[in-house]
This record gives sequence, structure tokens and C-alpha cells, in this order.
Amino acid sequence: MDSLIKDFRTAFADMNGDALAETLHPDVRTNPAKFLALWGRGSVRDATSKFNFLFYSDPSRLRMSREEATGWFEIYLAYWKAVGEILAAEGLRDDAEPSRTSWTKVYEAWKDLTLQVIRGYTHYEFENWTIPCLYVAGKYLRLFAIRADEERKNGNDDANETVMQDDFDPESEEHKMLEDCTRHLNRIFQTCLNDRAPLEESRKWGIYYAINLLFKSYFKLNSATLSKNVLKAIQAGRGDMPTLDKFPKSQQVTFKYYEGVLSFLEENYVEAEQHLTMAWHMCHKDAKRNLELILTYLIPCHLLTTHTLPSSQLLEPFPRLQKLFLPLGQAIKKADLHAFDVALRDGEDEFIKRRIYLTLERGRDIALRNLLRKVFISGGFEEAKDGGAPVRRTRIPVAEFAAAIKISGGEDIDSDEVECLLANMIYKNLMKGYIAHERGIVVLSKTGAFPGTKV
Repeated sequence: MDSLIKDFRTAFADMNGDALAETLHPDVRTNPAKFLALWGRGSVRDATSKFNFLFYSDPSRLRMSREEATGWFEIYLAYWKAVGEILAAEGLRDDAEPSRTSWTKVYEAWKDLTLQVIRGYTHYEFENWTIPCLYVAGKYLRLFAIRADEERKNGNDDANETVMQDDFDPESEEHKMLEDCTRHLNRIFQTCLNDRAPLEESRKWGIYYAINLLFKSYFKLNSATLSKNVLKAIQAGRGDMPTLDKFPKSQQVTFKYYEGVLSFLEENYVEAEQHLTMAWHMCHKDAKRNLELILTYLIPCHLLTTHTLPSSQLLEPFPRLQKLFLPLGQAIKKADLHAFDVALRDGEDEFIKRRIYLTLERGRDIALRNLLRKVFISGGFEEAKDGGAPVRRTRIPVAEFAAAIKISGGEDIDSDEVECLLANMIYKNLMKGYIAHERGIVVLSKTGAFPGTKV
């Protein structure tokens, strides 16, 4: 305990927020002996007495107001209690009965710590350089909530955590602790957002870290729409907030990723592409998992907005994405409708999980466009009137398109269905022309019959 307070005093005297937050880290596995020494005999009375002395009576204590000292006293007493629960849950405490340990107790203890940290800013006027303490409190509150929910669902199995978790879980009622956690994360967000101090002294410098924790939690709960409320809140207060580029790049990348995914889910693919592209360019080259997550949504965006496909070189570092997207890309390039349908079916579970299935399904229009283009090109040229240069045949029988679709798709299709497909392609501006139904032909534009393909 003396060592803990010594580290606290050093960090506080140096006004080093990161070092101060380090004193609140709960990773007992890294140094079990250190945390067991802090826990001691597990006597709340002894711990309270010791912290009382260190914060109020010790001649070498830091010079701070009694109110601020009270804030830190409450935080470190709550931290001590949380460490005891964590040691028990990890099986490192000999005095703990396994039947009475749980990650739910860890979550509840850490929640008390988090509330004390928030209270430090709302009641005891903690300075903004201590904001990393909010980061640690919020980060582990979320992790312990997930562990508690996993424990309830799967026994004591560990819950895996990624830097940017974006899995939707339709059984959100199973995430009781995480739902509770979001309410407290929102309090952290509001604590930062509502600070009216000048920017150089403001808690607003912690706002994007809090936002990103909320995004991760809302997505885990299949409540991504709640993220829009967060975006509205920061847009309303953007006039007196630091601009995003002033924050750490890691926070910028995570925020832009989730902002892009939210636009993607609203089918605003142009805006989604902009946000995701920014995240891609700013993301560290060694953060492979995050780069993979960004590409998971950026590739479908590009497919719909620019009709471009990822190269094998781009996907080479990402075997999972290669497996998912290369078969689709090859089918589109070859204008092979059957191969596209097979690739979409083979990756269906993963596409649905990532919420990109319906978007990728629209890629079939690009494959069909390429097929119709091949029919158009194979039609050759007609002699121009007045001895001019030959021009491509622009009057194509519907039967030719039907034959190509039948061969490529591997299924019979009648002329009415073909005309419906052609009309849809014209409507989507993937093909220029009109259908002469009575004559059974399609009259294509002499210039730019297939926009964007140089034909």
C-alpha cells in the first residue's frame, strides 16, 4: 500500500496523468505478488486506517485541499476493494472461497471505483491532466462487464477482447452487465462534454476516448443506433470543442471507423467511404486487426460507389478477407453470375455477421453489367452511313442477352425476366438505352452504353 501511494505521490507531483492512471491498473496477472501485498490481510478497517493516515496525517503527504484529498482517498479505497475481488476471481487469493467469487462482483467493485473517479471531477475539481484515470476506469469497466456476462453465459470462460470490437449480438438481453456499463460510460462522456472550463483546462480532451468506449459497447449490444445520439451531442457542442485532429491518432482512427460503419448501416456509402478511407490512412501499418476491420466495410463501399474491386496485393496481408472477397471479385471480373452466387452463399454467415451481405448482394448488378457489356462488345460493328467509320451495333436482340444470362447464371430465364433485369440496369445508370418491347430489342446509346467502362 505504501508503494502504491508513493507512486501516486510521484505522478501527482509531476502532474503526469499517464503515470497516475498506471497506479489504477488492475492487471493482477502481470505482478501477482505486488497486488497480493497491496491486498494484505484483506481487512477493510486496516485499509481505511492506512489510507486515512497516508492522505490526511502523514507528514510527507502531498499538499492539496482536504476536498481533493477526500476524492483520492475514496478512489484508492475503492481500488483496493476491487483488487481484492479481482484476485479472488483470478484464483490468486488463498482466503477466497471459489463458490463466492465471480466477475460480477469484480464488475460491481470496479463500478464503485468508476463512480468515485467521476465524482472526483464533478465534486472535487480534479484537474484535466488527470483525465487518463477516467480512461482506465471506463476501459476496465467495459472489460469486466463483458467478463461478467460471459461468466453467466459460459461459466468461467474468458471473454476475448479486440481493440475495435464490432460484432453484433442479437441476444442483447444476455448482456445485462454491459447494458449497465453503458450508462456509466455515458456519465463519463457527459462529464467530459459538459465541462465549461477553458480548453487548456477542459475535460473535453477526454471526450473521444469516452465516445469510442460507448461505440464499442453499443455495437456489442446490437444498439448501434444509440451511437447517433452521441454524434448529435458532439455536433451540437462542436463550437467549443477541440477539433478531432488535435486528439491522439488512435482515438481518431477508432472514431472515424465507427462513424464510417454507422454511415454504412444507413446506406450512405459515399459518406461511409470518406470516413473509412480516413481511418485507413491514419491506422498504424502494424495494426492488422484494425486494418482488416476497416477494409471489411471499405471494400463494399468502393464496390458500390466506384465499381472497383480490391487487388490481390491489397488483400495479401489479410487471409480472411482474401477468402471472403477474392471469389466475389473474380466472379464480377469474369461476369460469372453463377460463381458470384456461390461465393455469396459460401460467405453468407460471415457477411451477415458483419452486416455487409445485402450490400455485397448488390455487387451482382456489377457482374451482370459486365456480362451485358460482353454481349454488346461481341456484337461487333456496323457499317456507318455515308462511308463513315464503323460503329458498334447498338440494337441488340433481347434473346442474345437472355442466352448470356442463362449460360452465366446456370438457370433458365424467360424474356420477361430478362427485360425486367435490363430495365433495372438502365434505371441504375449501369447501362444507357431503352427497351423496344414489341420488337424484342434493346437500343443502346452510341456513346457510353455502359457508363464508366469506356464503352
